[in-house]
Amino acid sequence: MKKFEYELKNNYFNRELSWLEFNERVLNEACNSNSNPIFERIKFLSIVSSNLDEFFMVRVASLFDQVLAGFKEPDIAGFTPREQISLISLRAHKMICDQYSCYNRSLIPGLKKEKIFIIKPKNLTDKQKSFIDTFYYNTVYPVLTPMVVDRSRPFPLILNKSLNIALLLENKDEIDEPIFAMVQVPSVLDRLIELPTVHEEKGEKYFILLEDIIKMYIESLFEGHNIITMACYRITRNTDQGLDEEEAEDLLEAIQQYIKKRKWGMVIRLEIEHGMAADLLEMLIGELEVPRETVYEVKGPLDLTFLMKVYAIPGHEHLKYEEYRSQLIPELIDEEDIFSVISQRDILLHHPYESFEPVIDFVKQAANDPNVLAIKQTLYRVSGNSPIVEALAQAAENGKQVTVLVELKARFDEQNNIIWAKRLEMAGCHVIYGLVGLKTHCKILLVVRREEDGIKRYVHMSTGNYNDITAKLYTDVGLFTSNPYFGADASAMFNMLSGYSRLNKMYKLHVAPIALRNKLKSLIRQEAENARNGGKARIIANLNSIVDEGIINELYNASNAGVEIDLLVRGICCLRPGIKGLSDKIRVKSIVGRFLEHCRIFYFYNGGEESVYLSSADWMGRNLDRRVEILFPVEDAKISNRLKEMLKICLKDTEKGRILDKDGNYTKVDKRGRSKINCQEYFCSQAIKEAQKAVSERTEQDIE
Repeated sequence: MKKFEYELKNNYFNRELSWLEFNERVLNEACNSNSNPIFERIKFLSIVSSNLDEFFMVRVASLFDQVLAGFKEPDIAGFTPREQISLISLRAHKMICDQYSCYNRSLIPGLKKEKIFIIKPKNLTDKQKSFIDTFYYNTVYPVLTPMVVDRSRPFPLILNKSLNIALLLENKDEIDEPIFAMVQVPSVLDRLIELPTVHEEKGEKYFILLEDIIKMYIESLFEGHNIITMACYRITRNTDQGLDEEEAEDLLEAIQQYIKKRKWGMVIRLEIEHGMAADLLEMLIGELEVPRETVYEVKGPLDLTFLMKVYAIPGHEHLKYEEYRSQLIPELIDEEDIFSVISQRDILLHHPYESFEPVIDFVKQAANDPNVLAIKQTLYRVSGNSPIVEALAQAAENGKQVTVLVELKARFDEQNNIIWAKRLEMAGCHVIYGLVGLKTHCKILLVVRREEDGIKRYVHMSTGNYNDITAKLYTDVGLFTSNPYFGADASAMFNMLSGYSRLNKMYKLHVAPIALRNKLKSLIRQEAENARNGGKARIIANLNSIVDEGIINELYNASNAGVEIDLLVRGICCLRPGIKGLSDKIRVKSIVGRFLEHCRIFYFYNGGEESVYLSSADWMGRNLDRRVEILFPVEDAKISNRLKEMLKICLKDTEKGRILDKDGNYTKVDKRGRSKINCQEYFCSQAIKEAQKAVSERTEQDIE
């Protein structure tokens, strides 16, 4: 039985409702007290909130745009934009209700058991009240800006995702007309305020939320007025403001204007504190022009992303997962010259189980190697203090030819990428600000080096971003190679990105939006043909999302032909598995664990000539038609076998895997007769084992 029933109209799941089911699986991890420590659970609950913020700002906002434009065409699941908004509202309301039930009934009591208290004003001790009094008048009061709405002062513009306190004040001049007032909870101050402890010797920690402190002293902001009622509220705006690239002469300037503009988009969600007075709510709905169905009343603090501050409280490592340190790459242990190793063999990197440091070292060595002539790289999302960007800048300062495509249209990372782009330009790099009409999402790095036998090209390609922070949190795979065919393709790609060259002849890479879709279709159709001819046929795909109708139909056709298909889809899945005569040979599994599953690995039995591909692309229309992406084969037999084994382990996961059925339900794996396997824990232990083995072998060689 689904947690929320809606009628399925055809052979596809709705994209937005499928995403909400993914977020439900994140929520399940927050509720899972059996395998997740309390601090990890509050982290998952925080992620549920941040996920919903982005979902409303982008996906729900887009649906409202369609409704306002009069667009009534149904999606592949058969739902019009208006119907989707209604279904999302019903599903999201239930999810948020469950989220706060988890917070109030499980996590707050769980934190209390660990002597961590998030308290309300009524529970303060005299010592704590004295501390708050000093803190408020010295730190909080000077920052606050009370605002009222009257004939001379219009309703203020409310900042996206800001937390505010709305009030009704008694109007002494017009008895029947109360005055609306508000105070923004200042984001420049920490929201979680630590208080003096009650029992020092017990190791207790006490916290109060900033909005509760402001409420305690709210009368100091409106002296001379009686406060009738007050409550917190928070809005989410449409941040998808439609960047017009075609009209933009300077893409950098256009992106900067776009960032400023999206602060003031249409309000598409209003979160309110439980018990908000009806007349106060009506005033907010009217002034903000928010659709009533997107009003969410919550029984607890608004915006649970503050829980990440609780997660960061020092001294509570025992309440988190056991720390895992990314392991050394066996082939690179004690190797000072990374180029000499890559020139002998391809090297696979499996993050975060194996360290991202070799990728950083690769760029650093290239930057300082006198034999390196050029470095070319795509950057989609990088960290706030990126060592790779610094190495690229150093390379340019050292006289290398450095070309960097910085994708300015990487959503919510635009400002960060603008800063890095300017830094690289100042250092002398040739910076490309993406392509008009296309996001460059592929992850590829090329180093051109002069060697004794001529020019040699070294390439790194990956399923994930060149981001040293997320490489510790996201599962991704990358490949180092000096294969000249990959080198030639990489050069051709960068020539296309920086100029007007066409990808007429590619040896190994399949590039979207030019050839990747057709290659995927060809691979799937070949399996279907092999099955029709009575041969064994098998497809395994590990990816984030599958949405594209054309690819889904190819998989349906392959299933009908007899191909056994296993899909590991972490997030959105519009494909309906297990429908007799359509998809009865397709199985879908989702894994949500301590690391974010982010790999794109594709396996095809291929008549016994097994083939494995890695890619930067999910199976979505945007990736196949509106982005620059790459798909590349893994040709080294040892690496190919390792990737196949990784897929098998993921398919065997009994702990974090959930199985999708034809009705849209995700259920736990039936463990009867199965060995207990948590694939992420398995890969952690395997990486440790392989690194220790390599160190031991290297030590023995040194002794000999």
